[in-house]
Amino acid sequence: MRRAIDLARQGSGNVSPNPLVGAVLVKDGRIIGEGYHQQFGGPHAEVHAIRNARESTVGATLYVNLEPCSITGKTPPCTEAIIKAGISRVVVAMKDPNPKVNGAGIATLQKHGIEVVLGEGEKEAYHLNRFFITHMILHRPFVTLKMALTLDGWLAETSGKSKWITNDLSRQWVHEKRSGYDAVLVGVGTVIRDDPSLTAHGQGKDPWRIIIDPEAKTPSHAKIVRSNRDEKTWIICRQDRGDHLPVKISPILSADPEENVRTLLAHLDAAGITSLWVEGGARTFSHFLNTGCIDEIHIFYAPKLLGSGLSPFQGNWPVQQDWPLQLTRVEVFGDDVLHSYVWGE
Repeated sequence: MRRAIDLARQGSGNVSPNPLVGAVLVKDGRIIGEGYHQQFGGPHAEVHAIRNARESTVGATLYVNLEPCSITGKTPPCTEAIIKAGISRVVVAMKDPNPKVNGAGIATLQKHGIEVVLGEGEKEAYHLNRFFITHMILHRPFVTLKMALTLDGWLAETSGKSKWITNDLSRQWVHEKRSGYDAVLVGVGTVIRDDPSLTAHGQGKDPWRIIIDPEAKTPSHAKIVRSNRDEKTWIICRQDRGDHLPVKISPILSADPEENVRTLLAHLDAAGITSLWVEGGARTFSHFLNTGCIDEIHIFYAPKLLGSGLSPFQGNWPVQQDWPLQLTRVEVFGDDVLHSYVWGE
C-alpha cells in the first residue's frame, strides 16, 4: 500500500478535480504491475496497473489507495476492468467519499466473488487525498494559508514593503507547493504593493491566480495580468466591475467580507477548484480566519526584526480564545523556520 500511495503522488497537479490514486498488482509475493492516475480524463490507476502487468493477472491481489470506481465518467468503471482481469483480491485503503461511489465499488467487486480488504493505510490515504475529500464532503476547496513573518511577528514594513522576508530556500518551497494546488489567492492590496506573479516559477504546473478585488483596482500592467497568456488569471469583484481587464471576471462579491469568503469558496468548488493556497494579505487572512474556512496554516519565521510593521491579521481577539490549531511540523530552511498547523483536528 505504501508503494501505491507513492505512485499516486506522481499525479499531483495533473488530475484535479479527480483524486490521486496509485495501484499495485501482486502475485505469488511479487509485484507484476503498477500504475497511477496520470491526468484528468485519462485512464485510472487500476487500468494502468493491469495494462502494465508483466504476466497474467488471474488470481492476483490489487493494492489501491482509494476504492475503485463503479461508475462511468470520462472512462469506464474500474471495477469492470478488475473483474475482467481475473483479480481475486483487492486491498483498499479507504472508501471513495464521492456519493456516487462510496461503497458501491466495493459491493460490485464482492458481488463478483472478489475478496475486498478495507482500511490498510487509511490515515496516509486520507491525508494524500485531503483536497478531494474536502471537495466532496464540505463542497468547498481545501484551504491553506501561507505567510512569511519576521522574528517579531510582522508581515511587512509599515510602508507595506515585504520583499524579501524569507530566503531563497523558503521561496522555492512555496513555488513547489503552489504547483500542487489548483489555485493561489491574494487580495488586491498584495497585487498593488508587491506585484507578484503567483506562478510556480518553473517548479511545476502553474495554478489559477485569483485576486480578491472588490472594485477591480488591479492594474492592467500588473504581472498577474500580463502573464495571463495561459488564461488562468481570475479576478473576483463586485457587480459592474472589472470589464476593462483582459482576465476572467466573477462579479460575485457583496459588502459582507465573511459572507464573501463562503460565496467565493462555493463558486470555486462549482468550477472544479479543489485546493486553494492563500498568500495574503492581512485583510484576506483575517476574513478566512473569521469564517473558519481554513484547513492548514504555514508560517515562515525569518531572522529579521522590524520593531513595528504590518500585522498578519486584523482583529482584536482575547488571549483566552481557544483556536483549533494543532502544530504538525517544524522545518528549517537555512535560517528560516517553518511552522505548519492543521485547523480543526
